[in-house]
Amino acid sequence: MTARREIEAVTARIRERSRVSREAYLARIDEAASKGPHRARLSCGNLAHGFAACAPQDKAALSGDTVPNLGIITAYNDMLSAHQPYETFPALIKEAAREAGGVAQVAAGVPAMCDGVTQGQAGMQLSLFSRDVIAMAAAIGLSHNMFDAAVFLGICDKIVPGLAIAALTFGHLPAVFIPAGPMTSGLPNDEKAKVRQLYAEGKVGRDALLEAEAKSYHGPGTCTFYGTANSNQMLMEIMGLHTPGSSFVNPNTPLRDALTKEAAKRALAITALGNEFTPVGRMIDERSIVNGVVGLNATGGSTNHTIHLIAMAATAGIQLTWADIAEVSEHVPLLARVYPNGLADVNHFHAAGGIGFLVRELLDAGLLHEDVDTVWGPGLRQYAVEAKLAQDGTVIREPAPQKSGNEKVLAPISKAFQPTGGLRVLTGNLGQAIIKISAVKPEHRVIEAPAIVFHSQEELQAAFKAGELDRDFVAVIRFQGPKANGMPELHKLTPVLGVLQDRGHRVALVTDGRMSGASGKVPAAIHVTPEASEGGPIARIMNGDVVKLDAEAGTLEVLVDAEEFARRTPAAPDLSYEHYGMGRELFAAFRSAVSRAEEGATVFGNALAG
Repeated sequence: MTARREIEAVTARIRERSRVSREAYLARIDEAASKGPHRARLSCGNLAHGFAACAPQDKAALSGDTVPNLGIITAYNDMLSAHQPYETFPALIKEAAREAGGVAQVAAGVPAMCDGVTQGQAGMQLSLFSRDVIAMAAAIGLSHNMFDAAVFLGICDKIVPGLAIAALTFGHLPAVFIPAGPMTSGLPNDEKAKVRQLYAEGKVGRDALLEAEAKSYHGPGTCTFYGTANSNQMLMEIMGLHTPGSSFVNPNTPLRDALTKEAAKRALAITALGNEFTPVGRMIDERSIVNGVVGLNATGGSTNHTIHLIAMAATAGIQLTWADIAEVSEHVPLLARVYPNGLADVNHFHAAGGIGFLVRELLDAGLLHEDVDTVWGPGLRQYAVEAKLAQDGTVIREPAPQKSGNEKVLAPISKAFQPTGGLRVLTGNLGQAIIKISAVKPEHRVIEAPAIVFHSQEELQAAFKAGELDRDFVAVIRFQGPKANGMPELHKLTPVLGVLQDRGHRVALVTDGRMSGASGKVPAAIHVTPEASEGGPIARIMNGDVVKLDAEAGTLEVLVDAEEFARRTPAAPDLSYEHYGMGRELFAAFRSAVSRAEEGATVFGNALAG
């Protein structure tokens, strides 16, 4: 079954645009795959080093070249709630590999930082760059050339995109991504948000705020709101990189462990040593990327993926643009309401039918490419299922429920929450920007008000506490782009702007920084490009200039005479104070080399373009 003509048209344009770079990429990975199992080409000294610490049975197996060896790339650390469950995964994977007649080794650990911990802190300026560091760290692990396939243990914001870039760089190898699942539901996200706003207004103290936060983020697993981490999991499944039905099963449960072992065995089954060879670089193609964009829009997913998906696709020689994402959004209805786009969390979404229900609804409507390859085999219809635990401890799958368990959380196509997706591109005399509108009420989607310009979120917070912001205005937070300071997320603005909107003021945000999956009820034009550090138009805005953000029409403009605006000298503050401390001095080369947001904000540049 093919997708509707509108989706096919976007895919065809991407395919034609990418023809040269995609052909070059495929030629490279085909050459690598043609050399067969690489251990046979290692010297005896190389190989002896590679299995020196293995158990005797694994050494014996790896001495030949007919037993598949599975490389484990892990983002485990026990500070991140989402990654703490990965502590036990390597042992499960090694056990599963032996049961399947193979071997598994931890090839590398990669860094994994938590945006929740670093919000509003200097470390947040390393967050986006950590994606490319993760890709390079994973590449170092796989460069030992010991492996026939790889499994990737990562779940949160920059970790999964970084691992995906690495997997596609080693596109001649099969790759399976293994999730750890969300934490069980705690304090509802909307109640937590209310306490944050009360704290911002000075109506409750730090003790009350910390209590609310700790009740919300209370155990192992991903945060339960639909931010980048859980958007990652949706993407990996709808793009066929997870085993079916595995994304949102809670950690430390028998089903989670069974899914982990099954994924390891599946990775071994699709190596070049078997009959189902599925190199990830050929498996992920233009159709898979478009399916990811469809899923992102249908669920109101994280705005970060308007950056990450472009960088991931480029690694495979596929040239995705913001215009493609926006066009898909015009044809894909919003089917999920998960906080901040609603009151539910991802556990409620999963219980209502989850990814399986979503995939079936989108396939039946012709909004997904069904004829794609996946780690589970050909065809995306296999993902319209629900995974369950059999009596013998293995995984069984049943068709996804025909009806949503809660249509306020997960709607069928016939009852979509809105006819278009959650993401939109804004264009105008301020350049280009992204806005997430799935959580913004229609009456707040068009804002025209005077600008108040800030160069940090701390400046805005200080103005709020001083009582200077009780009015209609557009907050312009600039010099937050990748070249300026690494493009941090600006979550500390959310409670303040939410309070002002609740007071009846018409407010909006315009920034060259990020807001991520937590973009909520206040209209926010983010990722503005060209950024201020490049002398982009946002650097010429002055206090009092009227800015119009129209999310319905898709425009972002400053209403100033064009000749006068062009004559202005762009602001150029000294940003050196932001380039030292918390490791920021080590990333000067990244700030210098990074591409624009609409190009994936990557330091790899032409290397990804082929």
